[in-house]
Amino acid sequence: MPRIASLECSRCHNHVSPETPQTLCPLCAGSLYVRYDMDELKRTARREDIAARAAASPTSLGMWRYANVLPSGAPDNPVAPVTLGEGWTPMLHSKRYPGLYIKEEGANPTGTFKARGLGLAVTMAKHYGLQHLAVPSAGNAAGALAAYAAAAGIAAHIFMPQDVPFANYVEGIAYGADVNLIDGLISDCARIVGERIKQQRDSNTPANEVWFDISTLKEPYRVEGKKTMGYELVEQLGWTYPDAVFYPTGGGVGLIGMWKAFEEMEALGWVTGRRPKMYALQASGCAPIATAFDHHKPTSEFFPNADTFAAGLRVPKPYGDYIILDILEKSGGKAIASDDATILASILDYARNEGIFLSPEGAAATAAYDQLIQSGELSPTDKVVLFNTGAGLKYTDMTAEAMHLRRPGTLPTSLPVGGIITPQ
Repeated sequence: MPRIASLECSRCHNHVSPETPQTLCPLCAGSLYVRYDMDELKRTARREDIAARAAASPTSLGMWRYANVLPSGAPDNPVAPVTLGEGWTPMLHSKRYPGLYIKEEGANPTGTFKARGLGLAVTMAKHYGLQHLAVPSAGNAAGALAAYAAAAGIAAHIFMPQDVPFANYVEGIAYGADVNLIDGLISDCARIVGERIKQQRDSNTPANEVWFDISTLKEPYRVEGKKTMGYELVEQLGWTYPDAVFYPTGGGVGLIGMWKAFEEMEALGWVTGRRPKMYALQASGCAPIATAFDHHKPTSEFFPNADTFAAGLRVPKPYGDYIILDILEKSGGKAIASDDATILASILDYARNEGIFLSPEGAAATAAYDQLIQSGELSPTDKVVLFNTGAGLKYTDMTAEAMHLRRPGTLPTSLPVGGIITPQ
């Protein structure tokens, strides 16, 4: 595992020391990237060792098979992964489209791709000795933080909109987190987290009791966990690029992380060829990236009155919007928004014809893919990796409401008789 050379600002390219916990660039508040000594990695990291490492050690399963491109700490203070088995999720080949592969991130712990980013971020938080982590979340990041913080013995403070999928609330409580439901959006939750941390600092709260903000792109290690999706999809395709990657985009860390992974793999000589076109998929009820892309703007504006049952896409203004939009332009991809009715129709279509219960976010990606197939912009034979970012079963309350589906009012009753269940 490599030592971190520095933390580099994604905006002004200022370099910051990784010796202590960092949030944003102190000069311009840009998001920080973890940078390694790539010359050293070229000498020590070989892609041929990855499968052998995973086979030899249980701690190298999942995303930790890529330990040689993840943070390690100092030789006298190595990083010990906090892991629940995240990563190495299935790549499902579509039954209808010969070029389509669906990356099933619902197979992760806590049922979503958030396990990757929070697994790495909590690992580094424990390495640094942090004791209190706080996160604003649209739901799934909160559940993942609660799980990994419990595994690490760290306190988790969660702020979510009060109308998140019920599963997100239940898992936070079950894992013992401090769960706060807010009448508002994730942006309101982020404001409250910032205010609480400021109050703690202003009141001279002991340093080990001050919360550390582990928000999307406001610390450097969630990107490192998410980038393993890029390594995985390339390895699972025989160390080749697909033509395109379709990624549901709320905060956009997964898309940003994969682009970083492609950059690193090319520098290491692990993959060659043209990088895939990157597609950011949103819901039309909350589409800041799609709106900015359509108007050729380098950053997004706050999306008013955000409203969609795809809870993970309800991010009115992603912190890393400037990075996402730059990636779309460089890759030749685009941002596409679909309305809730189209997203629901795609959930049902893929459930009934592919046997995959998509999350609403994943269905925003399949809806856009189907749209581009129908328009002829994509061919069914184009090799596309499409991410279902979460298990559909985590959204049963939201999906049932969108379907106007209710549990039958009268349920059959029965009586046990001699160990046999019979009608009453």
